[in-house]
Amino acid sequence: MTLPQLLLCLSLSMLCISSKPTEKKDRVHHDPQLSEKVHDDAQNFDYDHDAFLGADEAKTFDQLTPEESKERLGKIVSKIDEDKDGFVTVEELKDWIKFAQKRWIYEDVERQWKGHDLNEDGLISWEEYKNATYGYIL
Repeated sequence: MTLPQLLLCLSLSMLCISSKPTEKKDRVHHDPQLSEKVHDDAQNFDYDHDAFLGADEAKTFDQLTPEESKERLGKIVSKIDEDKDGFVTVEELKDWIKFAQKRWIYEDVERQWKGHDLNEDGLISWEEYKNATYGYIL
């Protein structure tokens, strides 16, 4: 091995040794949070209310009397109990929470669609999107 080759090999080795290691990426898929609120059952149940009812429905429950709230929650529990055996299983509760979250997403998409479909033809053109998003005048 010649001197230039040896120096090249040595410098490449030093470069590799002194280089910063690459960052390790998180390869685990994390479920999205069920609510923007802090999950602390010792303080309040706002997080649970959002997850169980959906954010919009939870806001309406905050304004009800305890009696009205109990009555409406009883109706919701009847909907959650899919097999009508009088008990809510963990799977039924998980399915309900997923349903409540998806319902909120679909309602938000519908709201956004109406806000961007300025001529109400059921389609959103690039011009409509620009106007609704960036405030350009038609």
